[in-house]
Amino acid sequence: MTGVGIVLATNFFGLILVIGLLWLIALQIRDVSFIDAFWAFGMVLLAWGTAIQVGNEGLRAQLLLGLTTLWGLRLAIHLFIRWRRSGEDPRYQKIITGIMKKRHWGWETTALVAVFLTQAPLLFITSLPAQIGIWASAAAPASQIGVLGWIGVAAALTGIAFESLGDWQLDRFRADPANQGNILDTGLWRYTRHPNYFGDALAWWGLFLVAADAAIWVAVASVIGPLFLTFTLTKWSGKALLERGMKQTRPGYEDYIARTSGFIPWPPKKRGA
Repeated sequence: MTGVGIVLATNFFGLILVIGLLWLIALQIRDVSFIDAFWAFGMVLLAWGTAIQVGNEGLRAQLLLGLTTLWGLRLAIHLFIRWRRSGEDPRYQKIITGIMKKRHWGWETTALVAVFLTQAPLLFITSLPAQIGIWASAAAPASQIGVLGWIGVAAALTGIAFESLGDWQLDRFRADPANQGNILDTGLWRYTRHPNYFGDALAWWGLFLVAADAAIWVAVASVIGPLFLTFTLTKWSGKALLERGMKQTRPGYEDYIARTSGFIPWPPKKRGA
């Protein structure tokens, strides 16, 4: 059987090739925003790349492959449609413009280094539970899934459903012209300011638990994936960056922050409390 190191190296090499092709597309359209959709789809490619190399025998491998595909395709399609409908993401405009001024780079170099070559290793790291978990299942296809694994399946499905509902509610809210400039604070958005980010994190912690149920070494080797994703969503390019802009463009957003949980769903605080 192919060693896990060879499998991961092959996956990473293939990912770099795809990233290079996407950069060439970005050069033609002068927009990098579609990379968000590929972030999700890329993890599906890595999961299938692993399965193609080592097989997907065993229930654990099939669950990891199926859950990753369900999560990734749903999110990739959603983000691709949003990009096609809304156009270039202002966040990327700001990032690229800032780096070009600071580094004195051209648009092409900035897009390659700051967006595409940055996204590739981060995407690879986040998807380690799926990659290593599928490999471990192929190495022991007859191994049974324990309680931890089934808890992971439940968590992953809950996370996928949670973020899907949150995205649907936000799309409906934005589709109504009367809501322009207003803040969505109903449905799931009443209990967390970022149901989509929370759902993402829950899904990948669930996938991690499915993989970790195979062996302790799998848990140790892949825990960086959900840890990094949670950090990214809460402290780096997700929640923190988005809310910085929302505070400037939505007059009531400070009040929304004061009464609504920033990540984990929780009943809102009463006004004046």
